[in-house]
Amino acid sequence: MKKLSVYLCGFMGCGKSHVGRLIAATLNRRFLDLDRYIVNAEGMSIPEIFEKFGEPHFRQLEAKYIRELSDGSIVATGGGALINDDTAKFARENGLSVYINTAFEVCCKRISGDTNRPLVMNNTPEQLEELYNKRAEIYRRNAVCMVNGNTRDTVIADEIIKLVRFYEGS
Repeated sequence: MKKLSVYLCGFMGCGKSHVGRLIAATLNRRFLDLDRYIVNAEGMSIPEIFEKFGEPHFRQLEAKYIRELSDGSIVATGGGALINDDTAKFARENGLSVYINTAFEVCCKRISGDTNRPLVMNNTPEQLEELYNKRAEIYRRNAVCMVNGNTRDTVIADEIIKLVRFYEGS
């Protein structure tokens, strides 16, 4: 039986990487953080990519690399990866895309002052909340499943593991 790749999506700070590691450990699968994968593949930081080539280029890199990760891995996508309809369609058709729906206040607290996040550094909290609200609609539309991200990490991970097992038929 083919193992589905799991693409975790949600706003910056919703817990994709942390929860993704828990899921990968339980399911004995490889975990990948898409942002880190891009940094390693491109040999420059995300702020450098944004500064040198702009956000649209970074979104193209996300689309390119997410296609390389359809091997049964657990993938924490960047906050903006699945806002691209083509990338989201690929994730839906080649794996299981799961939206971790975490309250803005929780996300904001976690990402506040993170200099590795250009969108955090270049926007006010009010602008980030506007972006959060805009993206939340897109995540809902583009993900196959949605889980409550406002609970303990182990509860979130367990819920996603149940979804993976259901969709894989195991």
